[in-house]
Amino acid sequence: MKVILNENIETLGHIGDIVKVAPGYARNYLLPKKLAVLATEGNAKALEHTKRQMLYKKNKALEAAKNLGAKLESLSIVLSHKAGEEGKLFGAVTNMDIASFLKANGLEIDRKSIILADVIKHTGEFSATIKVHPEVTATLKIIVTAA
Repeated sequence: MKVILNENIETLGHIGDIVKVAPGYARNYLLPKKLAVLATEGNAKALEHTKRQMLYKKNKALEAAKNLGAKLESLSIVLSHKAGEEGKLFGAVTNMDIASFLKANGLEIDRKSIILADVIKHTGEFSATIKVHPEVTATLKIIVTAA
């Protein structure tokens, strides 16, 4: 089944692309969530008109992602976690902890877009890569302290 994408989907393509997907994926996920429309003859003709709108939307999303990325780059977060002797943590700091801290401070970041190089199991300074947009990534400075 061919569909026209209304949003950027990492595994499929970008806004305005005509892609072939499984019928169930289109019916049950893409179409109900308005992530895509059927690639019929009428929609294909309307695609030319909407490509300009989609290009504007794509550029606007990229600009917003760059602004958010710059904001995240300048930010350093301090997380306190229970720790034992020599700064070893009870448990670990996960991407879910970082996402909840950012959400509490007004930044809505999906936990799946936060990539930690290694598991954080002791106090100190670390960095995490945040994939804000397919074309924009930011590095977040994390300081873990003992509670």
